[in-house]
Amino acid sequence: MPGVSSFRSKLVRAALGALAGLLAGFTALAVAELVAGLVRPAAGPVTVVGGAVIDRTPAAVKDFAIRTFGENDKVVLQLGILAVLALIAIALGILALSHRRAGAAGVLLFGLVGATAALSRPDSTGIGDVLPSIAGALVGAFALYILVFRAVSAPDPADGVRVDGAGGWSRRGFLTAAGVTAVAATSAGALGRFFTGRQGQGAVASRESLVLPKPASPAPAVPAGVQLKVPGITVFTTPNRDFYRVDTALTVPRVDAGTWQLRIHGKGVTRPRTYTFDQLLTRPLIERDITLTCVSNEVGGPYVGNARWLGVPLADLLREAGVRTPSQGGTADQLVARSVDGMTLGSPVEDVMDGRDAMLAVGMSGEPLPFDHGFPVRMLVPGLYGYVSACKWITDIELTTFDAYDPYWVKRGWARRAPIKTQCRIDTPKPFARPAAGTVTVAGVAWAQRRGITRVQIRVDDGPWQDADLAAQAGTDTWRQWSYRWDATPGGHTLTVRATDGTGRIQTEQRTRTIPDGASGWHGVFVTVT
Repeated sequence: MPGVSSFRSKLVRAALGALAGLLAGFTALAVAELVAGLVRPAAGPVTVVGGAVIDRTPAAVKDFAIRTFGENDKVVLQLGILAVLALIAIALGILALSHRRAGAAGVLLFGLVGATAALSRPDSTGIGDVLPSIAGALVGAFALYILVFRAVSAPDPADGVRVDGAGGWSRRGFLTAAGVTAVAATSAGALGRFFTGRQGQGAVASRESLVLPKPASPAPAVPAGVQLKVPGITVFTTPNRDFYRVDTALTVPRVDAGTWQLRIHGKGVTRPRTYTFDQLLTRPLIERDITLTCVSNEVGGPYVGNARWLGVPLADLLREAGVRTPSQGGTADQLVARSVDGMTLGSPVEDVMDGRDAMLAVGMSGEPLPFDHGFPVRMLVPGLYGYVSACKWITDIELTTFDAYDPYWVKRGWARRAPIKTQCRIDTPKPFARPAAGTVTVAGVAWAQRRGITRVQIRVDDGPWQDADLAAQAGTDTWRQWSYRWDATPGGHTLTVRATDGTGRIQTEQRTRTIPDGASGWHGVFVTVT
């Protein structure tokens, strides 16, 4: 039937175009990855475009992504970018069947998008960062042009082996070209990953060879009884592998400790300083148990963890540079920390230098910082949410004022100053659990860094508040466990908890979202007692 044959011919033609587009897109990304591995891995097109998307995403959308996907938000973003690129590649391949040059130009256009994104990144090193996107686009456009040439010359399967007597390409010729392109692109991608890995070998070697010095000021002994023997409760010290990670880095920086440097400069700095990693390690180090909290942590959320940190007191470094707090006549009230990936965080100078254990950390729970958590050096300030204090992969500290400069997150609607709010969480029983009637142990953790926790209360349904038993407290900068033995009766019940901090202030009932300065409200779970 002529109509069926014509439809089949168009369908085959479109499929060949789509395949050509996908292969060309794959080739472009593979070549770009190869060039990025040779130049700078962070300049790869998926990374720079993903970073640009993150930078331009509204704060509410980012908050939604973290709530919905957790620490997989970056993977979801990268998969989304690849999916969009695949759809565009298919469309360009089909377009190129009729307009070959237009399809190839479309690939080049996306190379320009990648190059523009690379130059817009805060950690851009200049014109070299555009090479991966441009090289990938050029090779991808050429691949599409050739593949489509063969696709449009390929005969319908119902026809003869050749299109015309002038030497048209056979279907076997197109499939051969497609196979060669796929193999070549796969090889380029593998080489790119190899070179990327080699660029990070120095960083890996520097971490593996690092022996952390003994602290001049060891952490106080953790009192007996900080860890309750309750199944399901959060452990007091979070294992490094389980410590939450929330940042904007699509590619975790691999920084060689041997080449790392930190610069301290800016307003009110009378003696600018530059430190190497070895110079930091020769200084007196402090060791402290400190609980960190992410501002994106919803009420009852998981983005809080406790570790034993080893580092250099930050206030000492600032004083050596001549920095004074505003209360002492200093001219700078904001410390802006910069990461190797261009991230900026702003901390109040007064808080950093008020006697708390603000530090440049080099160790985490007995080992060098993991790469995910800032190796070789990260900053942390107890009592402040991470987005204003916990700069990973730090490489620059500039003293300035809040009026003069807004860091990354402040530009996106978050508060300039962000002390951690008092929070209490039920770890067990879990929401919608079905415990048996009788004695049920309800337990969890509470935190109010810099103030400590002095009381936790629990309420069953709309009943009276009852005091929970508190575990020993290791310090005001760490969370505190609590438990309550509940005489559970059959039926559905809502359990609600609240905490009181060391100043005597009861945690607020008012429920707020994380934006602009952290969530608040009481945590509750519904359970059905059987």
